[in-house]
This record gives sequence, C-alpha cells and structure tokens, in this order.
Amino acid sequence: MRYSRLLVAIFALLMPQLQLSAQIGGRGVYDFVNAPVTARVAALGGLAAPIDDGDINLALFNPALINASMSNQLNLSYVDYYADINFGSVQYAHDFNKIGSFAAGLQYYNYGSFDYADEGGNRDGQFSAADYVFVLGWGRQLDSSFSIGANAKFIGSAYESYNSYGLAVDVAGTYRTRSGWLMSLTARNIGREMKSFLPGEASAMPFSMQFGVSKRLDHVPFRVMVIYDQLQRWDLTYESSYNNSNTDPISGDKNTKAGFEKFGDQLMRHMLVGGEFYIGKNLSLRASYNYRRRQEMKLTDRAGMVGFSWGLGIRISKFNISYARAAYHIIGSPNYLTITTNLNSFSRK
Repeated sequence: MRYSRLLVAIFALLMPQLQLSAQIGGRGVYDFVNAPVTARVAALGGLAAPIDDGDINLALFNPALINASMSNQLNLSYVDYYADINFGSVQYAHDFNKIGSFAAGLQYYNYGSFDYADEGGNRDGQFSAADYVFVLGWGRQLDSSFSIGANAKFIGSAYESYNSYGLAVDVAGTYRTRSGWLMSLTARNIGREMKSFLPGEASAMPFSMQFGVSKRLDHVPFRVMVIYDQLQRWDLTYESSYNNSNTDPISGDKNTKAGFEKFGDQLMRHMLVGGEFYIGKNLSLRASYNYRRRQEMKLTDRAGMVGFSWGLGIRISKFNISYARAAYHIIGSPNYLTITTNLNSFSRK
C-alpha cells in the first residue's frame, strides 16, 4: 500500500507539468537532452529502455534502473553526428548502501565553429556553439519487485555571446513481475529555463512521459521491448509545408486520414518496438523501429531505413564495447561508440 501511495503522490506532483508541458520537439528549449549519447540507447530507439541488467548506459534515461550492480562502472561515449557535429559523454556510478546508488554524467554537444560575416560576405573571425548537461542520478531498490529513481540535471547552452541555462529532473519507477516482465514509467525533463537567451523569452522544457515493458524470453536468447512515448499528448501528427505526399496532384486537396486509419496512425506515432538477440555471453545484436520518426523524416518518394536503429555490443576482456547507427534521414546515419568498464575489475584480488 505504501508504494501505491507513493505513486499517487508522484502523479499528483506531475499533473501541473502535464498541463503546462504537453509539447513535443521543436516547441520548447533544450531539445538536445532527448538525443541519445550512448550506443546501446541509440540502438534501442533513443528512449527510456526498460531493461534492468546493471548497465550504466541506460541510467541517464531511466534513473529507476540505477542500482548497486552498477557501482564503479565507468563509460565513455562518442557520437559522430551530421555536419561535423559531435557529441560526447562520460558516466560513473557508485553505491552507498543504505541511501541508494548514484550515477553522475556529463554530456557535451559540440556544433563546431562558425564564421562571422557581413551582408557582403566578408568574414571577420569565428564563433562557436555548444550545449552541455550535467546529470546526477539516484536509484533505490525498495523490494524485489519495485525500484524508484530520479535525475537532477543542470542544462546549459552557449551560442556565440548568447547563453542560457536551466534545471530539470527526471523521475521513474520500475516494477518486475514474477514471470520476468519488467515495466517502467518515466517522466523526463520536469523543470524550467532559469536564464533565457533573451530577457523575458523563457521557453518550455521538452517534457515527456514514457511507459515501457520488456521481457527476456524463456527459451530463446532474445529480449523484446515496447515503449509508449509521449503519454501526456495524444495527437503527435506533424504536417510539414514541404511534404506533398498527402496532397492530390490534380485538385490540390489534402488527403486526410479518418476513422480507424487515423486512430492507427496516431497510436503508432507513440510506439517504439525493439529487441536484443544474445549470442553467447559476450555478443548481443540490437535493433528498433520508431514509426513516428519514419513518418516525420522520410522523403515523399524515398524512405530508405529511416526510423530504424541497430547496433551490437561485444565484451572483450574487461571492456564492453557498443556500436550503433540510427537512421534519421536518408542522407546518412550517425555513428555511436561507447566503451564501458567496471573499475573493480582492475583491482588486485
């Protein structure tokens, strides 16, 4: 009963955020905090993966997964993004027994250098642009079935002489059934912009709620995962003025969806499906599919692999190495590389 009351209290605190922040990408500030920076998260679709196997890579998106088995884990990640944009992150976890387990991380998004130029194209020096996030996460196992966690985040942006910073928190709860199912509810980016780029123009945070389930199958070395994204908003349809795929070429009328077709399209825009296939103890293959990403980012006459993500994880000696690619557009796919180790493995026995 005490856990039920705790969940009710958490949702009561979230209700104002649900009403004020029912928005998706492109309508707020700091949307980069939703970009995955570790290879495993990217391969599994870039959301709060409900997988509890002691991997620190999943902790920044789902703090309820932070536990004692992550203690002294260290990871380094690098992302080769589009247009010479680079991401990087470092994470470390430590367990403090009675008060719970903690994980800290620093993420850095480097957009490179830009030229100062006047109306005539005359160049006069350069400036840079970057975003960064410092995360401190806490997780605690309440019993064999239920765990909770929270992240506190300091978010900053520096574009030329313009600066902004904000504070946000994530809260999450995870429940494990006796049959091996794992269910996780996560509320991300609850907070506000403390200092805006321009006075009096503070923007909303990219708040989202996600519910996910996963299960490692009993007789097959495979884990299946399904995530329902953006619980706080039903209609995620995005109509671009540059997309003419839904326009009749003769009459110019919009071919709008209705009835079950419209319901199915809107439902699928919330869904992410993925899985991991395990080959022995040292190799795993990962893949996922994001319907909304595919609908929003594909070209009218060519979709390619847009919406799909894939990758692998391999254990070599004391290191876990993960690699992933995520197809956001047909022009190419970012590359993600993560190296994880446990510092305890280097201590002498």
